[in-house]
Parts: sequence; C-alpha cells; structure tokens
Amino acid sequence: MNYKTNIGYRKEILTRLLSTIISYENDIVKALQEDFSKPAFESVVTETSYVISDLKYTIKNLSRWAKPKRVFPFVLNIPSSDTIYKEPYGKVLVIAPWNYPFQLALCPVIAAVAAGNQVVLKPSELTPKTAEIIETIISKTFQTNHVEVVQGGVEITSRLLEQRWDYIFFTGSVAVGKIIAKAAAKNLTPVTLELGGKNPCIVDETANLRLAAKRIVWGKFINAGQTCIAPDYILVHKNSKSYFIQFLKEEITKAYGENPELSPDFARIINAKNWSRLVEMIEDIKILFGGKYNSETHYISPTLIEENNLDSLIMQDEIFGPLLPILTYENESEIDSIISKYEKPLALYIFSERRSFCNNIIATHSFGGGCINDTMIHFSNKQLPFGGVGNSGIGAYHGKLSFDIFSHHKGVVKKATWIDLPLRYAPYKDKLASVKKILNWL
Repeated sequence: MNYKTNIGYRKEILTRLLSTIISYENDIVKALQEDFSKPAFESVVTETSYVISDLKYTIKNLSRWAKPKRVFPFVLNIPSSDTIYKEPYGKVLVIAPWNYPFQLALCPVIAAVAAGNQVVLKPSELTPKTAEIIETIISKTFQTNHVEVVQGGVEITSRLLEQRWDYIFFTGSVAVGKIIAKAAAKNLTPVTLELGGKNPCIVDETANLRLAAKRIVWGKFINAGQTCIAPDYILVHKNSKSYFIQFLKEEITKAYGENPELSPDFARIINAKNWSRLVEMIEDIKILFGGKYNSETHYISPTLIEENNLDSLIMQDEIFGPLLPILTYENESEIDSIISKYEKPLALYIFSERRSFCNNIIATHSFGGGCINDTMIHFSNKQLPFGGVGNSGIGAYHGKLSFDIFSHHKGVVKKATWIDLPLRYAPYKDKLASVKKILNWL
C-alpha cells in the first residue's frame, strides 16, 4: 500500500496503532515505573492518554488536513486555479527524550505517518523498558520499511545523523539540539528542535497566593521536575514573599506528605549522572524546605531555595529537577533585567490579577508559550502551537501544526488555455502604466 499518497491507508494504520497502544497501556505504565518510578497517574495522564487522544484527533481530522487547498489566484494570472498540495517530505528521523519517553516519541511519529512519511524512531536509551515497549508496539503495527525503531546510545545517534534525511525532529537539551542542527545543516535538512530553558514564574502582589502555590507545586514537581516547561525559578514580589513561601511548603506537604521519599506519587531522577548534577546545585546554598536526597534510589525531595545570586550554579542553566529557586523583586524593571539575562525560555508563567501587568510581560518578553494564573496547561490544547523560540527551539507542533510540519506545502498554478492575455509579453511598449495601475489596485 502506498502510504505516501493513500490517505485511507494512513488512517487505517493509525487506527491499528491506536488499538495496539490501548492493548499495551498497562505494560507502558509498568515500564515507566521501572525506568524512573513514574507514578501510574502521571503515566496515564501525561503519556498514554495524551498519545491516545492525539491519535484520535489525528484520525478524525486527517482527511481534511491532507486535502488540497484552493486559493485565490494572483490577479495577473487570471484565469487560473491555484492549489496547495500537502506532500510528505520523505524519510524522517525522530529522536525522542527520556523525560516523557512514550509521549514525546509517539506524537511526532503519529504526525509524520499522518503526513505520509517513512519514519525512523530513536527512543531514549535512558528509559530502556519504555523503549522496549515502544519497539514492540511499532513492530506489531508497521512494516519496517514504513516505521522502524532503532535502539542504542550516543554512538547510534551519531551514526543516524551521518545519514541523509528529509526531515529531523528532535526533543531534548539545547546542547544536543545544536549538534542536531549542525548535522542537519550539512544536507540543508529541515529540523524541528524542541528544547528548553530557564522558565520564569512571576508572582505579583495581587496574585491569589495560595492557589498560585498549589498550581506551581503541581507544575514544578510533576515528574520530579523533569519537564521542559516546568517553572525553573520564581520571581515573587517582596511584599508577598514570606506568605507565599509558607503556602508553597504547605502545598508540597499536602501533595507528597511529610516525607516525599515514601510517597507513591513522586518520581525519581532518571540516572546517577543527573542526580549528581542536581545535588551539586544545592551544596552551600540556602535551603528553605526539603533538600533531602538518596543516592541509591536517585531520590531528591521537592526543594525550595532562597536565591538572589544570578551567577550561582543553580541559576546558570535549566535545572530540570525538583529544585525551585525563589527570587524577589520590587518593580517591573527588575523582572525585565532578570529574565533578559537568560536566553529566550520555552515557557513563561504569570500569577497576577492585573491585566495590564500580564499584557506588558507578554508583550515585552519573547518565549515559546505560557499561562496566566497556571502552569504547563497550554501544552494540552491541540489548538495552540507548542514550540520554542531562539535557544529554546525551532518550529512548533500539536494538532494540525504537527501534520503541517511534516508536510511540504507545494503550490501549483493551473493556467487556462482558452484565453491568453498579452499584457505580460514583450514587446512591452506602453504596457507599464497599465500594469502599475493593476498592481497599485491590489
């Protein structure tokens, strides 16, 4: 079956993928738990259910997305019919991360298949159990010349990047994103890079502090903080600081108990390397809450830190863990100077009841996406683009945009032959004035 042109087959194979994922959902949840103690609730909400929803949405809308689109012709080309055709790029490489290893592997694959591409998927080697389940699901659904899983570490990824691809989709760190972009540039291969950054979370003096604390604790500590759009640091108004910190402590305790290490709802750090990196950040630093860790289980507790030194280790790069620095500000110029110190973030969050304040922050700062009076939920809306800007990424996806990024939009003009207006042909003589009148009219 020609998956490049047959829309019906694409829908059929995606329906088969949907059925396979549903049948393996319990195994996926188990694999995620084995890889880094991911709670079943988080695995279903942020991984399996998200992918299932994405599949259903894609199958429902695919025929409409793939349909050629007629557009109004340019006036000098009339009579003609002008059409945009959506064709697959060809052979696509998807490189997935470890933090949401099922969702962030499958969603790009779904979009690439929907657009008619051939796909090679490289899942993360840091989540081997999940990668194994992914390979099983893909092999049961697709022919290997359509979608194939390639397992391995950095060496395998390097070999894959040496090959020529028609499109590369990567989710991961900024450092690796630069390597991907450099490799793609050799063949002028288009890329989507979903990266990260230091995501600010601003809490002003008008915010509902208790609700803000509850929503920030959820957004920061889900998946043990290993989320590219998690709040990276808080900027709280000095007049609200003491109350807000107390509310944060209370909400952490409500969510994970007096000892979060015993909570079944708190994940672990992915491996020893990342655990050591995070523990180093909290040495010789003022800890307001938490700060407990266990090397054997890669546990680090939800930790609040008082920090005003922008040059400290924890404020240099994206944290990507359950450590939350709290900074204070007095006026908006301080907010601007702190945010502007860093590269453009993937997300930005504002907690405030002042519309003008929120609008000013959104207009002033460039960032991938964000929320007012909540965290992370913009990711869930398929109507919103998801992607970074500058150092936080290239390109955006979700919903129809996912189909679009894996499709080349090919414009074709079909010119009528029953008439041939002489205006564009030489000799031009006195035609320029007529052409200018037409063009000025547009």
